[in-house]
Amino acid sequence: MEWVIRAAESGDIKQVRQVAKQSWHHTYEGIIPEHIQDQFLQSAYHDEMMERRIEQSLLLAAEAADGTIAGFANFSPVQEGGKAELAAIYIDPDYQGNGIGTALLKEGVQKSGGIKELYVHVEKENQAGMSFYKAKGFEWVSAFEEDFEGHLLQTVKMVLRI
Repeated sequence: MEWVIRAAESGDIKQVRQVAKQSWHHTYEGIIPEHIQDQFLQSAYHDEMMERRIEQSLLLAAEAADGTIAGFANFSPVQEGGKAELAAIYIDPDYQGNGIGTALLKEGVQKSGGIKELYVHVEKENQAGMSFYKAKGFEWVSAFEEDFEGHLLQTVKMVLRI
């Protein structure tokens, strides 16, 4: 499978939103009720919010050869001391297992410049996510209970030291 990692553009918003929805429903089935997932997705991925992400952070898209957005990653700007956050990394379930997540992570770290510590929050029951981050060298920092749209989650904070 071939793809290109590039900066996301306004024209990608609809496809990025679809990848987020498919990935969330696939990943969090049995962990987060679907109606709560949908509430979150509507607030986090509406057009205005996506335009803000494109302008104020590093939003990368993985585009397949046919023009389909197969995945995306969103990195916060690098803060003082070289700290940044990986706010999102989602791959369409049909494209998972092809190295797209790894490529997005590497490209994001490289393009962000100056990252010394990259933080991510992952739901403890998200075994695929936990395994991915551990395999990439992220280490457990802390765990806490989080009220997510009225649903309690067990969230793990991890860091990748670069």
